[in-house]
Amino acid sequence: MLYYLITSTFLKGSKIIYVTLSYSMIVLNPFLRDIAKQYRLDPGLTHGLSHWARVLENGLKLANIEGGDITVISLFAIFHDACRHNQSLDPGHGARGARLAEKLLSGHPLVSSRQLRLLKKACRDHTNGRTQADISVQICWDSDRLDLARVGIRPHPQKLCTRAAKDPSVINWANDRALIEFSPFYVNQEWVPFFK
Repeated sequence: MLYYLITSTFLKGSKIIYVTLSYSMIVLNPFLRDIAKQYRLDPGLTHGLSHWARVLENGLKLANIEGGDITVISLFAIFHDACRHNQSLDPGHGARGARLAEKLLSGHPLVSSRQLRLLKKACRDHTNGRTQADISVQICWDSDRLDLARVGIRPHPQKLCTRAAKDPSVINWANDRALIEFSPFYVNQEWVPFFK
């Protein structure tokens, strides 16, 4: 199996933390291809591919600290905004993303029924401000909320779920990336071609 390795260096105070994030692109790419077929928006805008990648990396950083199901967290990154109809208020886009996940993942050998259930909950409820759920769902919600600086909103610790996400250094790290609209190299190399 081919693995796509993403190595990122994060600063925490004077301490450097090396986090290696890996996810099988053989598994991820077919889902991105299918998502792209129905995606209505410009993938380069606010809720597009760079946002999805930051949500992925936020989630994996939190999972490294808190635990949680990496499959659920990774899939959330690419499904939670996959069915938006616009770049502003779009009631129901999370539920549409959950339905798309059900359609594409139901019966998939690498996604259990429990994982699919958690993913659907995470997608469906990611914009309603909840903070209580399974740890994997909490990490999904936090990973998206930590990227709010891209739309001028600094995440407030009381609206985050996990201890790790409430850490000021994690909030600052995520804000810095969101404010400059950081886009990991794999977005252009691996993801964008599916959306052309």
